[in-house]
Amino acid sequence: MTREIPENGLLRLLKPADRDLLLPGLQPIPVAAGDVLYEPGDDVGFVYFPGGPALVSFMVAFEDGNSVECALIGREGAVGGIVSRGELPAYSRTVVQYPGTLWRTSTRTLQAAKEVSPALDGLFARYADCLLAQIFQSVACGAAHSVEQRTARWLLSAQDRTGDDAVPITQQRLGDLLGVGRSYVSRVVSHLKDDRAIAVSAGSVEILDRHRLECHACRCTDAVRTHFDRVLSGVYPPGKE
Repeated sequence: MTREIPENGLLRLLKPADRDLLLPGLQPIPVAAGDVLYEPGDDVGFVYFPGGPALVSFMVAFEDGNSVECALIGREGAVGGIVSRGELPAYSRTVVQYPGTLWRTSTRTLQAAKEVSPALDGLFARYADCLLAQIFQSVACGAAHSVEQRTARWLLSAQDRTGDDAVPITQQRLGDLLGVGRSYVSRVVSHLKDDRAIAVSAGSVEILDRHRLECHACRCTDAVRTHFDRVLSGVYPPGKE
């Protein structure tokens, strides 16, 4: 019987023989916004491949209880022990931002498959390079760009990965992800609403005009997408027209 191929760019990039090493061990795990996959220090026993619209954030926590997003992972990537063999503890809090399905396998299964297939091992090494580039860009973005630019960029990134114009997120949660107070985000959201780029309802931000929103965003996502395309062509979701 033919097994379903998850809607995940990394898995679909694999050649059939390599993908068949992983498919028998993959389990679909329905997730909701707010579900936590790992806390700092947890043993990393599983690798998760977001499928379809599911989004997962790496969050770094501070002593005052606040936390900031350092990477947003969608169907272009994976979360878990992709290169560490699952032998190292989690550093960040890993939390679901957008509901959907994660395809899960054990780190032992992934490691066994990589030992059989050098091509599979190479794919995840290249993905690790792309993820590091994304984190580099996130650090630079947080230091150099305005809250408005970062807000617009985050919403566009979420739209690209989910394919949905409506992003289920509150202004408080968006501020938490960006590491700024709700009052800052509220002013930015009000400005974007006045420009008719977005609309806001309880617990959701809807993108009304992508091109207007792009005018407010930095180009950090474009830089990340360009690197993904050079290293792992076809994995990163193209910008929605």
